[in-house]
Amino acid sequence: MTSLDLDRLAAEARVLLDGVHDRFLAGVGAPSAVAKGPDDFATAVDLELERRLTAELEDRTSIPVHGEEFGGPDLESGAVWVLDPIDGTFNYSYGLPTAGTLLALLVDGRPVVGLTWLPLSGHRFWAVDGGPVHRGDEALPALQPTTLGSSMVGFGAFNADSRGRLPGAYRLQILTELSRVSSRIRMHGSTGLDLAFTAAGTLGASLVFGHHAWDNAAGAMLVRAAGGVVTDLAGEEWTIASRSVLAAAPGVHDEVLDLVRGVGDPDDHRSKGSRP
Repeated sequence: MTSLDLDRLAAEARVLLDGVHDRFLAGVGAPSAVAKGPDDFATAVDLELERRLTAELEDRTSIPVHGEEFGGPDLESGAVWVLDPIDGTFNYSYGLPTAGTLLALLVDGRPVVGLTWLPLSGHRFWAVDGGPVHRGDEALPALQPTTLGSSMVGFGAFNADSRGRLPGAYRLQILTELSRVSSRIRMHGSTGLDLAFTAAGTLGASLVFGHHAWDNAAGAMLVRAAGGVVTDLAGEEWTIASRSVLAAAPGVHDEVLDLVRGVGDPDDHRSKGSRP
């Protein structure tokens, strides 16, 4: 890691993400082009942007890219970019402005540069290891301790009938308990947006039920760079192998973690769902 100029690499990445701004905006409303599973798809713009950014990043930085749509090298070894060309694909396809592009540089599996570009709302968040987090050219202050009761909370993908790894009944119980302390729960449909606004202090916490590095790495890095706390829902330190994310400001993280632990084991809620 010491041989990498992280500031230079972050600057190169910012230029390239800015370079696809107009194409990102022009593609809003693009329909599904590739079905990826139940309630999941990619648009032609996803594929186009991933191909373009992969080629440009590899050319400008000589570091390989692992993208959501086309894969790439092992994320646990050496330096590698991990890219989600459009986070919040449903939002993007339907014209909802909560969508963006996520990019992180990993070194031996650890995020050391994070970028979250939200072209439809004009926000650009980025940081290198150690912080601070920047919104555009502005360096943001570090996160200060606060409380769950005074915070908005970003809440991840939700279907009450799901019986997956973190079943819907489990998520519903967490949502219920959260609402008893903070009535300001928000479901934006974009992991990257939730984590970036947690790093900026707009949200006090974000709960992410997905595990993919292209969704989580950039935002987790931003929250850490801002002085926040990032674990999984069990309270273990977050890594790219983690199966969930709990990212929050100091103080809020402990409150949310206590609440989640009080809900119990996800497996105890599995039989309450009715759909796989």
